[in-house]
Amino acid sequence: MQFGRSKSRKRWKLEETEEKKAEEQTTEEQATPEAEAGETAEAPAEETASDGEAVAAAEPEKPAEPDWKDQYARLMADFDNFKKRTARDREDTYRFAEADILGDILPTVDNLALALEKAEDAENPFVKGVKLVYDSLLKSLKDHGAEPFDSVGEDLDTERMEAIAHLPSEDVEEGKISNEVKRGWMLKGKVLRAAQVVVSAGKPAGEGDGR
Repeated sequence: MQFGRSKSRKRWKLEETEEKKAEEQTTEEQATPEAEAGETAEAPAEETASDGEAVAAAEPEKPAEPDWKDQYARLMADFDNFKKRTARDREDTYRFAEADILGDILPTVDNLALALEKAEDAENPFVKGVKLVYDSLLKSLKDHGAEPFDSVGEDLDTERMEAIAHLPSEDVEEGKISNEVKRGWMLKGKVLRAAQVVVSAGKPAGEGDGR
C-alpha cells in the first residue's frame, strides 16, 4: 500500500515538473515577441537621435569672441594720431594766421622804402620821420617772423622769385638776377610774397666783339 502511494507521488511530481517546464517555455515564447517589439520600438529612437545630430551639425557655428585687447590698442593708436594731427593743425593755424595781415602791410613798407630812396636830403626832419616809421614797421614784421630776402645777383629761384623781364645787363652775367622790382618776403620759412625780378640776358649785343 505504501509502495503504491510512493509511486503515485513520483508520477505527480513528474507531471508537475513537466507542467512547469511547459509554462516556462510558454513564458519564454511570449517574452520573445515583446523583446523584439521593444527592440523595434528602440530603433526609431536611435534614428531620431541621428536626425538630431544631423540638425545640430547643420546649425552654423557661433562667431568667435572678438579680440577686445587688439581693438582697444588700435583705438588708442588712432586717437593718439588724431591728437597729434589736431595739435599740428592748430599750431599751423596760429603760426600763419597773421600772414594775410602782414601781407597787406607790405605795400606800405614798399612805398616808404621808395620814398626814402628818392629823398634828396637824408637829414631833412621829414625824411627822418619817414625813416623812423619805416624802421618801426620792419621791426614789427621781424617780431612776427617776417623778413625780406635779397635776390639781386642770385640765380633765379622760381619758388621765391617771379621773373617779369629778361634784359641785357653789362654788370650781371646771364641767368642771374640783375634788378629787383619788388622785394620778396619770407614768413617763418615760407614765402610770404615772391620777389618780382629782372633776369639778366648777358651783355648787350655788339659789346665785346671789337666794334
